Amino acid sequence: MRVRDWQDILEDVVDSGADPGDWRAVAGDRRGGVGEDMFLGHPSVGVYQLKTYAKNPFEVQGVGSRVARKIDDELDPLFPGQDSGGRFGVNQGIEDEDEAKQRAKELETVIETHAEAPTTGDALFEDVMDALDSPAHGPMAYDMYDRPEGLDDLSETFEEAEELLTNELDDLIEESDVGRGFQ
Repeated sequence: MRVRDWQDILEDVVDSGADPGDWRAVAGDRRGGVGEDMFLGHPSVGVYQLKTYAKNPFEVQGVGSRVARKIDDELDPLFPGQDSGGRFGVNQGIEDEDEAKQRAKELETVIETHAEAPTTGDALFEDVMDALDSPAHGPMAYDMYDRPEGLDDLSETFEEAEELLTNELDDLIEESDVGRGFQ
């Protein structure tokens, strides 16, 4: 298992070429430390584990690794289903002004369409993610004050990765002379 910067892991997600709407995530507070834990999973790409903390209001630091090559029958129930209440999306930066204007126009059209017709929150979310050309989005179990169901189970399933990534993040926090993350 190779420990990498958390942003490199997100680049892998973006570059995976997998069906964007099939990603699922579980995230919440780190157990026994500052920051957050997150698992991102896709049936054909696998599972990534991330540990991050906000060094200051403008900088997030963290580590991550790919912990499984696919989501099998054992892992599937640990991730939220399509009917979960939360959603997440990964977005790539926009490269130039023309692209920004085009995306803004598409997003405006989506919002106007949903404002004028009966719709659901899920349908709006999907259409917004499509307009933004999100490379990864889907249901998410998230608790910003605790650990949602499934997070502890995933951490225990990947116990070796959990320990290694925890130690790596603790080293990052110690080296930053912050002592604790920005709250």
